[in-house]
Amino acid sequence: MKNFKITITFILLLLFGLGNAQKIGVVDTNEILNKLPQYKEAEARLNSQIDTWQSELQNMQSEYERKKAAFESEKVLLIGDQLKLREKEVVDLDKNIKTTTSLRFGANGEIAKLRTNLVLPFQDQIWEAIKTMSEKNGLGIVLDKSNNISVIFLQGKYDYTEKVLAILLKGDKKEKTTSKSKK
Repeated sequence: MKNFKITITFILLLLFGLGNAQKIGVVDTNEILNKLPQYKEAEARLNSQIDTWQSELQNMQSEYERKKAAFESEKVLLIGDQLKLREKEVVDLDKNIKTTTSLRFGANGEIAKLRTNLVLPFQDQIWEAIKTMSEKNGLGIVLDKSNNISVIFLQGKYDYTEKVLAILLKGDKKEKTTSKSKK
């Protein structure tokens, strides 16, 4: 009788567990981002700004090297205040280069902030599309394989990247047609 109760309890737990099993899907948000035309345009603008800043930094670096070389060659001819003034000019230019590099290219620099501001609206759109797709397909868990999750093997039927992309692109077409009709 005791074994019968244990067996029945085990079977009920097993059936309950199988009945509540979650479906899992996988998406690749990097692939989705790279296929969105608006993201590509925004990323191109960001890269253009980065190129401009790198060019400015290279110009500052060349000016620093030119002034430092001139200072080193004229150092023996300069005396007193002239020597201190030229040396301070070179040191200040070096500090300016380091500060500019840190402010623009550092971990919390302008580029990191611009990149975050660039990606954030698209991430919100992607999360909404993932939510819609997961509700439509009855998924309990959706993993993002682009964010350091090791997916060793994935059958195509569990990869919902294209479905999310279709939802996003369909939403873009709706937005374009409504904005055209308002004009």
